[in-house]
Amino acid sequence: MENGLAEKALEVLMDTKLNRSQQYAFATKKANGILDCVRRSAASWLREVILRLCSALVRPHLEHCFQFWAPQYKRDVDVLERVQQRAMKMMKQLEHLSYEERLRELGLFSLEERSPRGDLNNVYKFLK
Repeated sequence: MENGLAEKALEVLMDTKLNRSQQYAFATKKANGILDCVRRSAASWLREVILRLCSALVRPHLEHCFQFWAPQYKRDVDVLERVQQRAMKMMKQLEHLSYEERLRELGLFSLEERSPRGDLNNVYKFLK
């Protein structure tokens, strides 16, 4: 059983043109599923609760995909970014703000803005 899980975790999805859009769609589906679970099971819709749940459960999937697969096309970036937008819409006190304003209010960055920071962190870890 464990061997099957390890093989599934290492699965790489590409088409015949070596396009990685399937990989982004897979990561998005997984993150959306987790976000749906958060939506169904969250006892409170306060931003502190949703922010912690999404930061701990959803965002790591998106960041890993963004860091590891480095989407090159705008449509692939948008697919991943839409999951985070969906999570931000769940927060009750920020309904009137746009996505960018919500991120600013919460002290977060979009996945695209966060990518260079993650690259620098990985370089630092490698050098240390």
